[in-house]
Amino acid sequence: MRFTKMEGLGNDYIYLNCLEETPADLPELSRRLSHRHFGVGADGLICIRPGRTGDFTMEMYNADGSRGAMCGNGIRCVGKYVYDRGLTRETCLTIDTDAGPRHLELHVLGEVVDRVTVDMGTVEVSAPVPVEAAGERFTVVPANAGNPHGVIFCEDPEAVELERLGPLLERHPGLGERRNIEFVSCPDRGHLTVRVWERGSGITLACGTGACAAFAAALAENRCGDWVEAALPGGTLTLERRGDRVFMTGPARAVFEGEIPGSTKITA
Repeated sequence: MRFTKMEGLGNDYIYLNCLEETPADLPELSRRLSHRHFGVGADGLICIRPGRTGDFTMEMYNADGSRGAMCGNGIRCVGKYVYDRGLTRETCLTIDTDAGPRHLELHVLGEVVDRVTVDMGTVEVSAPVPVEAAGERFTVVPANAGNPHGVIFCEDPEAVELERLGPLLERHPGLGERRNIEFVSCPDRGHLTVRVWERGSGITLACGTGACAAFAAALAENRCGDWVEAALPGGTLTLERRGDRVFMTGPARAVFEGEIPGSTKITA
């Protein structure tokens, strides 16, 4: 079984071409391959399948084997994967996800994809919810960018003990379903600083849906303008509101390719 390791702002995934055949037990495969010491090492596994209604389908699994509905950094790499390998020559694509179709614009530089703009659709923002965790009180803004998030505005995201608070807030009963958690500061109306705890993966260097959730929550509270640069530990995303939709632009990069022997495959 051949694979490709790819990353968007350090949010890294293992990519499999599943257009014709698919390995068995993908949740277990994601757990095994995502392990940083005994596997390839990644935030999860992404399978590229034939499109249901669009050009291709993205099927993703987190590092703990749980299914993910949508991944902003991951879907940009899907666009790069299919274009750079000649699976399409189109630069405007529709990728089916468990959160619905997403439209991509590929920005090609030197015959390979350098950056990708994703129409992330409408990000739903709910009323703030007060919660308590580890003896501290937080105001969490629930948001959904294809998967559930909880946005917490603070002065300095770098000062937050994310490894301690992330697991508690992810599963907090006051927030309902498990959520990705973002700690966000707004130094001015054109910039956000974001740190993310991803459900099923832990601390990651970036989260595309998390950045979009933070942007939508900041817009709802009039903390920023319609165009911002969102700084995450792995790099910067550009976010823009057009009507009621959020557009995200950022890089996509192939890291390396490899082969895992002894994997059983089944016909897709």
